[in-house]
Amino acid sequence: MRFNDGFWLLKSGVKPYFGLQVVQGIEDGDGFNLQVATKPIRHRGDTLAGPVLSVRVHSPTEGVIGVRIEHFKHVDPMPDIALFPDDPPVPAASLSKTENTWSVTSGGLSAEITQNPYTITFKSPTRTLTAAGYKHQAVYDVPYKWTLRSASSSSCLTTDVSSNPRPDAPPETVRYINSELNLSPGELIYGLGEQFGAFVKNGQSVSIWNQDGGTSSEQAYKCVPFYITNRNYGVFVNHPGEVEFEVGSEKVSRVGASVAGESLEYFVIYGPSPLEILERYTRMTGRPALLPSWTFGLWLSTSFLTSYDEKTVSSFLQGMQTRNCPVRVFHLDCFWMKQYEWCSFTFDPDNFPDPKAYLSEIKQKYGVKICVWINPYISQLSPIFQEAVRGGYLIKRKDGTPWQWDLWQPGLGIVDVTNPEARKWYEAKLDALVDLGVDTFKTDFGERIPHANVVFHDGSDPMRVHNTYSVIYNEMVFRLLERRFGVGEAVVFARSATAGGQRFPVHWGGDCESTFEAMAETLRGGLSLTASGFAFASHDIGGFEGHPPPEIYHRWVAYGLFSSHSRLHGSMSYRVPWQYGEAAATYMAKFLNAKHRLMPYLYLLSLQGNTKGHPMQRAMFIEFLEDRTTHHLDRQYMLGPNLLVAPVFVPEGEESEYYLPAGRWTSFFHPSRTLKGPAWMKEVVPIDELPVWVRQGSVLCLGPDNIGRPDYDFAQGVEVQVYELDDGQVVQAEVPTGKGAAIAGVVEATLKDGEVRVRVASGEVGLRSVTYLAGGQEKTTAVGQGQKEVSLGF
Repeated sequence: MRFNDGFWLLKSGVKPYFGLQVVQGIEDGDGFNLQVATKPIRHRGDTLAGPVLSVRVHSPTEGVIGVRIEHFKHVDPMPDIALFPDDPPVPAASLSKTENTWSVTSGGLSAEITQNPYTITFKSPTRTLTAAGYKHQAVYDVPYKWTLRSASSSSCLTTDVSSNPRPDAPPETVRYINSELNLSPGELIYGLGEQFGAFVKNGQSVSIWNQDGGTSSEQAYKCVPFYITNRNYGVFVNHPGEVEFEVGSEKVSRVGASVAGESLEYFVIYGPSPLEILERYTRMTGRPALLPSWTFGLWLSTSFLTSYDEKTVSSFLQGMQTRNCPVRVFHLDCFWMKQYEWCSFTFDPDNFPDPKAYLSEIKQKYGVKICVWINPYISQLSPIFQEAVRGGYLIKRKDGTPWQWDLWQPGLGIVDVTNPEARKWYEAKLDALVDLGVDTFKTDFGERIPHANVVFHDGSDPMRVHNTYSVIYNEMVFRLLERRFGVGEAVVFARSATAGGQRFPVHWGGDCESTFEAMAETLRGGLSLTASGFAFASHDIGGFEGHPPPEIYHRWVAYGLFSSHSRLHGSMSYRVPWQYGEAAATYMAKFLNAKHRLMPYLYLLSLQGNTKGHPMQRAMFIEFLEDRTTHHLDRQYMLGPNLLVAPVFVPEGEESEYYLPAGRWTSFFHPSRTLKGPAWMKEVVPIDELPVWVRQGSVLCLGPDNIGRPDYDFAQGVEVQVYELDDGQVVQAEVPTGKGAAIAGVVEATLKDGEVRVRVASGEVGLRSVTYLAGGQEKTTAVGQGQKEVSLGF
């Protein structure tokens, strides 16, 4: 929200009440409760009128300091963002005060509060990180006309006559709480969920308001009120509804966050590195769940508007198997149900006359898991619609009738997930599908949740439910799968999310076009998402809308198979490789085999996501914060700490450009090729190649060649590859079993006086071979059965 006309003037009619001076500060537990006057207090008479802000500055956990600003205090509205749902807080607050100052310190972060003028300065052990300076916090009364451009006010949910047929008379003014933090010279802002625009958010206005807008607009499916900076801190605004960020936009040296209402709370999260910031943030909002290893294999979809009867499905699976592109998850999109009936949760008998027998057949024959498309919308033409109406399971208008409109499906209503009975009803439909042989669900939609003139079963504020719905919906489905298959065996393929949604993976990037531009949008969105607490990110390989030219398909396949999760999916055309020439299948087989072999490394990254909140795909600045060149890079990424991936976004024959940070790098696919960074690379990348570089000092544990699946015993037949150690350097790599969170053992590599020593330092790991790679040369030795240590002269 923008309150100003330029820097000095306010917009016409805007009335501010700035927090100016602290009139009382009381120590309370892990912080201070402050009374902050909005006018100068010179004598008792000045205390008799005008707002007083109640401000609490406290530390709920190590390295985190929160600021809660309240005007009118009353019963807390619902719903809230769940805090510390998985790991408990780590109390570490230390308080001090003088006559005119108050200080809260926690885990290297301190907040210093001054009385008059009222300011809060956040410091690390070495420098000032940011500050809420003079007049940086305020209550604003804003004429309604200035609010019309907010995402919630301009949404089709507000303006569509079916969605909101009898809109309320607009108020004269709308009250906002606003807080601003300084932007230092050179400071950059990232995150705020899956945003598809410029990766660096400086200069942007970003609304935290989920919308179904594709990947080519300012709208986003997964809006998260958290940003991370290149200055060793992040900021989490603890508000589930619409939060409007002005990132160096309204005021170019500040980040402003505002909400309509009477309270706003934010947390400054300090960390010496970006990963430590994300670790502390996900401690607060939840860790990504442990995923089964089979989810990291190739997912193949029927596509959306195509034909997918039993004959088509079987031909796809057989064709993929024949071409050495084994599918691990087969997905049936919307038309597994009859048209106009989404959702009925019933297989279309014309295409699938005996779904249980057919699913059993293809699972046994092709070794696939089965995923089906669902959403929380119930068409009026669905055979279960009246059942939902009679049970009171749908979101209602204020007059008690179900909210309905015609966008997507005729007269659809939306399941009210705040109603426990509605959730039981919905889960029973999914239980029946699991009984038929379904293993997982693509939980589509969940963004267009009405907020105007509707009521929810539990009395929740519709403005706060709008974003939060996505988390409740996906958690409901995820927990059902956990109940049916066990903890660590559940996965959804979700599109919508907000803060806390990372707990229920996986999420994919939504509807993108089949262009290089959309491929770059997809990567930017994914990197923004993984900078916002999400460990995993997927996308529609080849693009969703349109039929990609073969070169775009080839490039996207390579990028997709070096993403955490890999799914072939389109709208009106298939994404099986032979649709793009038989060579496409050869290229795909190469990258799929590489992903299967990398599973000991990739699965370990997923375990670290579960325990620490670390993302698998990482923007370059997350790993190389000290290298300023990395701070703007958004067309390449690190896959964990060891692999640099640079997808190709240019036509065949044109030079691709990417950056290698300092150090020695070895090509993963062509180990005779080594380069020393820092260096910009410009090269024509052959159509069947993908630049993947291994960082010096890496120890990669690979599975067997042509294993043909992502789920196998990662601790047997291990091929250890050690990349260019410094003399005296010791590097360890954990090897997971592939079953849950268990670690089979630790492999250790040491270089001393020209001799490389590799051993199983702990646990049980079956080594097959050891390769040392340095300076474009490699030396390999086989390892005998049961042997736990080898040495190579180099």
